Amino acid sequence: MSDARLQSPAAARNRQPILEVLRQVLPERARVLEVASGSGEHALHCAAAMPGWHWQPSDPTHEALASIAAWRETVALPNLAAPRYLDATDPASWPAGPFDAIVAINLLHISPWAVTEALMARAGERLVPGGTLYLYGPYRRGGEHTAPSNAAFDASLRRRDPRWGVRDLETVVAEATCRGLELARVVEMPANNLSVVFVRERALSTA
Repeated sequence: MSDARLQSPAAARNRQPILEVLRQVLPERARVLEVASGSGEHALHCAAAMPGWHWQPSDPTHEALASIAAWRETVALPNLAAPRYLDATDPASWPAGPFDAIVAINLLHISPWAVTEALMARAGERLVPGGTLYLYGPYRRGGEHTAPSNAAFDASLRRRDPRWGVRDLETVVAEATCRGLELARVVEMPANNLSVVFVRERALSTA
């Protein structure tokens, strides 16, 4: 495209299946923070489909932030906020919240493990009790890849950066549990990906 808008073939393929899962797990009105929004196409798609969701896109790269802003300029969606800089490992860059949902699409496998740790920690702090953390991407289950294509993808990621790679679902769940996030459901998605949904545990009653 001739302007700052980026286009992701993967986003074009998976945005509707992701939206369908989000519709199942989020209320009709929700404050949503998307971490690592990339091109901004998921933000645009979800905000357009669900006017009751106030969608806050974010990213740590200037190229992505420019793309999100450019996509946002093409539509008039009052529930799609201007993109903001967010480095998952820098607590000071996170908005205070609280949020009803935090969404991270195709993030965990293309970032160091420290990003997953930080994401879980901040979700435990900034989600409302009963709020949702939604993750999408490829995972290993029981230490095994779910498809040969995922194994090849994992190898290519690790060649690019040894700190990257397809994560073990059980390890991700354990990290979330330590931060007060309970696994609610795992949904099989197209192209051997998973939607992984966590819920922030509600405060225990003192009565």
